[in-house]
Amino acid sequence: MKYGVMNKAVWVLQVLLALAFMGAGGAKLAGVPAMVQMFDAIGLGQWARYATGAIELLAALLLMLPAACGLGAILAALTMVGAVLTHLILIGGSPLPALVLLVIASTVVWHRRDRLGPLRTPREQA
Repeated sequence: MKYGVMNKAVWVLQVLLALAFMGAGGAKLAGVPAMVQMFDAIGLGQWARYATGAIELLAALLLMLPAACGLGAILAALTMVGAVLTHLILIGGSPLPALVLLVIASTVVWHRRDRLGPLRTPREQA
């Protein structure tokens, strides 16, 4: 079922996830005032905003590359774990948007697990 309905549905999820991460990462790197304020509230400094924005843009790029989409989904999921914890522990507000993106990213990871290569199985020793 390489080109089946499920594969197409997962590609739709990947594109939506990539678009969300492009928007969020771009907003962080562009210094949108709401992002600057949020990272001030987190208390790690603005370097964390730049790092998070770069990670989000990298995840978006990887999500669109068939050979790397599994890795991009893992990166997106880990970023959303951090976002959920940040909302729950540090800044308050609803973690729901991050939870939704986490579920989508986790779904993509599951369906693209065959594309994880060396991340999925230990390498054989020579």
